[in-house]
Order: sequence, then structure tokens, then C-alpha cells
Amino acid sequence: MGTDSEDVFVAGKPCDCDVVVECRAGDPTSLEVKLTNQSKGTVGPFALTVIPYQDYQNGVHNNDLGNAVTSIGSNTFYIDAVKSTEDCVCSGALLFLYAGDYYLNIKFHDDNSNRELPLSWFCLPSVHVRAMDPIQQAKF
Repeated sequence: MGTDSEDVFVAGKPCDCDVVVECRAGDPTSLEVKLTNQSKGTVGPFALTVIPYQDYQNGVHNNDLGNAVTSIGSNTFYIDAVKSTEDCVCSGALLFLYAGDYYLNIKFHDDNSNRELPLSWFCLPSVHVRAMDPIQQAKF
């Protein structure tokens, strides 16, 4: 499986680990992750999970954002199989309730307990999202 910076979109904008994507606090923010199977065979089943967190810049991550960020729908997408050279797109939305800097940790997990793969076997670089206060954003 593979992805690159053109395969993750937040608020319709392609994400790169060096770019901050801005959105409005209080508005649903779309999230799309496209997976491309670059192997020679079909892969699956597995799951993709999006975990929002805040980074306090001192090595501490706050993953307990239940009062600040919510998923519209599930934050986990279950994928049965992706055939060789084909794509699978996972689409969802997040609602940032407060202005601030957030990060999205996107992980792939094996969804078959009969396999002996590590629980989290592929992670994308974190996506940096800045939720702007709608009043402040209108001033700029």
C-alpha cells in the first residue's frame, strides 16, 4: 500500500507534512485519504483510523480531544480488500469546535486477527490543521 502528499486532502486541499492546512472552527472539515495498492497482489482486510491530537511542542501529545474535535461519522474506515494497482478512497469529516493547532495521526491496522502483523503497520506523517476562529479569519 502506498500514499503520498497528493493522496491526503483536508478541506479539499492536498496535505504535505510541511504545510499547515487551515479551516474554520465550528464548520465541518472534509478529510479524504486515497490508498493505492502498489503490491503485486490483493491486500486486506484492514482498517484506517484517524486520531486527532495536539502537540505541546515538548514531546507531549494530547490525544484526549473529545471536547475539542469530533468525527462526523466514524474515525475508523474498514476496508475489505484493495486489488493490485487499484485505489481505495476513505472520506469523512471532522468538526473542530475551538480554534487552535491540531494534528491528524493516520494509521493503518490489520483487521484480521489470524495474521501476525504488528497492530499498526503503516502510518502517514501527521497532518497539521489550523482551525481558525471565524471572526478572526474574516478580518484577514
